[in-house]
Amino acid sequence: RTRHLADEAFDRLTEDVGGQNNAFTTEDATVYLNVVPANHVERLLWAEAERMAQLQVSDAQFRSERAVVQSEFRQRVLADPYGRLFHGMAPVFWQVHPYRRPVIGRIDDLDAATLDDVQRFHRTYYRPDNATLIVAGDVDPVRVDAWVDRHFGPLVSPPTPVPRVSVREPRREQDQRVTLTAPQVPAPALALLWQAPGAAHVDAAALRVAAALLGEGESSRLSAGLVERSRLAQSAGFGADLHVDAGMLSAWAIASGPSVVGGDARRDPRLPKLEAALMHELHRLAHGRIPIGELDKVRTQLMTEALVARQTAEGRAMAVGWAVVRRQQAQAADVELTQLQFVRAEDVQRVLRQHVLEAHRVSLSFVQAQPTGGTP
Repeated sequence: RTRHLADEAFDRLTEDVGGQNNAFTTEDATVYLNVVPANHVERLLWAEAERMAQLQVSDAQFRSERAVVQSEFRQRVLADPYGRLFHGMAPVFWQVHPYRRPVIGRIDDLDAATLDDVQRFHRTYYRPDNATLIVAGDVDPVRVDAWVDRHFGPLVSPPTPVPRVSVREPRREQDQRVTLTAPQVPAPALALLWQAPGAAHVDAAALRVAAALLGEGESSRLSAGLVERSRLAQSAGFGADLHVDAGMLSAWAIASGPSVVGGDARRDPRLPKLEAALMHELHRLAHGRIPIGELDKVRTQLMTEALVARQTAEGRAMAVGWAVVRRQQAQAADVELTQLQFVRAEDVQRVLRQHVLEAHRVSLSFVQAQPTGGTP
């Protein structure tokens, strides 16, 4: 709601004309997305300028939206048997950077939030000098520029600068082992976490290809090695989460068979076997032969996903938006595709050796919590 927009106004402005709207937050940005016919673009530009300058949130609305987020947390983190594992990676991995706080937060954080917090946050960050506006589709750029000037031009940024994260994550000087427990863990799991460069780093494309080779699909190295051949795991994967300031690489596996009952789950013999198997596959990719067909398949998959997404105006807008957020220039969206095309096998092996095999890691075990009165 704003001074001139009633509740659910954005739904009416988009859905009632055959479009849609959405909003989401990541580690580096909050995105508001509207998809509408071209002849409705100016109306949405006015509405977004109105929302930026005149947002009104009542206590009832705040409590309702907070309950929605809490429900989402319970569904995604608490109800999912391995939700706590993936939610818990960032807090144990990041030492000082705000990335250590998961995007969705925690229930106690949400309970502690107030309406004043929301209003202060909006005043601090939702301002013209902290926003990137992208319009994609069958529109006249000259007319769009005029509409933007008309509706966003009168908005004034606060005199105080936008607060920026200045802390830098220090290099990890030693390995670390952490155990995370939960009430209902069907089978133990293990995650290995390494520091990685930011999304704009020269190694980003090679790390994305390495992550796909290791963890993308049933034919990936980790799935084929741990699930199909050795049968040590029921699932396994690898992620390269490259944010603006820094990144995290993660190799994980969920063991075959149920959790230990009546013993100390932390000493489950499958955990060291999973760790050894994960490291074996990482060494094999970093030092062994990478067939050209395997590399071509992964590069083609990554390129196809990106190009298919750009077949829509929404996909093109998102590609440009992430390029601006991560690399501070719209043209970087095409640069990223070019870099993916030219990743070679030796590039994959170099980044794996540098950022994984020669680096310190966090080993995170995820096991069944002991019942009250069990072995300490």
